[in-house]
Amino acid sequence: MAKPIWIKHITQLATLASEVKGPRSKEAMSELGLIEDGSIWLEDGVILAVGTTKELEETYSARAGEAEIVDGTGHLVTPGLVDPHTHVVYGGSREREFEMRLEGATYMDIMNAGGGIHATTRMTREASEEELIDQTTRRLDSFLKHGVTTVEGKSGYGMNLETELKQLRVMKKLQESHPIDLVPTFMGAHAVPPDFKGREDEFVDHLIEEMLPIIAEEKLAEFNDVFCEKGVYTPEQSERILEAGKRFGLTPKIHADEIEPYGGAELAAKVGAISAEHLLKASDEGIKAMAKSGTIACLLPATALYLREQAAAGRKMIDEGVAVAISTDCNPGSSPTTSMPLVMNLACISMRLTPAESLTAATYNAACAINRQEKVGSLEVGKQADIVLWNVKSYQELQYLFGVNHVKSVWKNGVQVV
Repeated sequence: MAKPIWIKHITQLATLASEVKGPRSKEAMSELGLIEDGSIWLEDGVILAVGTTKELEETYSARAGEAEIVDGTGHLVTPGLVDPHTHVVYGGSREREFEMRLEGATYMDIMNAGGGIHATTRMTREASEEELIDQTTRRLDSFLKHGVTTVEGKSGYGMNLETELKQLRVMKKLQESHPIDLVPTFMGAHAVPPDFKGREDEFVDHLIEEMLPIIAEEKLAEFNDVFCEKGVYTPEQSERILEAGKRFGLTPKIHADEIEPYGGAELAAKVGAISAEHLLKASDEGIKAMAKSGTIACLLPATALYLREQAAAGRKMIDEGVAVAISTDCNPGSSPTTSMPLVMNLACISMRLTPAESLTAATYNAACAINRQEKVGSLEVGKQADIVLWNVKSYQELQYLFGVNHVKSVWKNGVQVV
C-alpha cells in the first residue's frame, strides 16, 4: 500500500474550490480558492484534506511518520491541468504545410489540395494500431511533463468506419495503460471524405446509420463532434449529426465559426452542446445564445497563433456571461503542441483573459467541458489527487513568465509521474 503524501508549506495553493457549481463565468472565473502556506494530504489516490499547514498539522501531525513529506516552500500548487480539445491520436506529421502557410497558402487552400485533414487521414489509415499507440504515448508523456493530467481526444482522421474505430480503440487502450485520463470523442464528421465530395448528404446518412450505432454499441465515445464550417458541414447537416448522436447517448460538441461566421455558436446553443470549439468568428448573437444555454466556449489561442489569425474574443465572451475553457487543440496541422502552460500565457496575451481566468479556463472549466468536474479540475476533499507543483511562487508569476515550462512535479491519482 502506497504511503500517504503530505505537501505542506505551499507558498500559494490554488484549489479552484468555489461555491459556484457547474461551469464558471464572469466574476466566478476569478475565484481560485487561494490558500497561503497551504497543505494537502493525499492517500490512496484521493485528496483527504486541504487547508493551511497549521490546520492540517492539527489533524495529521500524529501520522507524519507514515507520510512522504513534500516541501512546498516557494512553490505554487494547482490542480492538474485539463485539456478539453485535442486530436492527439493520429499518424505521421505535416511539417511541410507549415512552410506552405508561411508562403501564403490558407488552411482551406492546403486542404483542397489534398493536404490538411486529408493528408493525416491517409497516414492514420495506413498506421497500425501499435504505431498509433506508440506515437500517441509520446504525446501524452509530453502532456504530463507540461502539467496536464486529463486529455480529451477526438477521432476524425479516419472518416471511414475502420479507421474511426481504430482511433477510438487506441484511446480506450491508452486510457487503461497510460497515467493520463483520456476522454474519447467521436468526430467522424471532421471533413468530407474525397470519395463523397459532392455527395455530402450521403456521407451524413452513412455516419448516422452505419458509424454511430457501432460506436455506441462498443461504448467507444462519450461525445460527438462535427466541423460546422462553410465547405465542410452545413449547420443543417451538423444538426442532423449531433441530434443523431444524442439518440445514441453521445453528448454534442461542435467545431464552430472557426474560419467565418456560420451560425455554429447559435447551433451549439440550440442542440444543447456541452461546448463549442474555436469560435474565432462567432457572432454577437451566437455569443449571447451560448451564455443563455450554458454552452462552454472552448477557445484555442495556440491554433490562432499558429495560423496567424486573430484569436477568439475571449474577453468579450466572459463579460457576456459565457463560461470559457482553453485547450492546446493538439493536432498535426494547425497546433502541434502539448504545452498548456503556453496556452494559458496566450489566453492572457491574445484574448485578454486575466491570469486567474486563464487558470480557471485550464482547470475547472476545462473539466466541465468534458463532464469531469466531479473528479478533477479543483483540489477538494474526495477528488482525484491530480496535482501540479510549479517552480513559481504564484499564479500571477505562472502567467507572467511567458513560454516556459515551470512544472516541477506532477501527481496523477496520487502517484508522482513527473
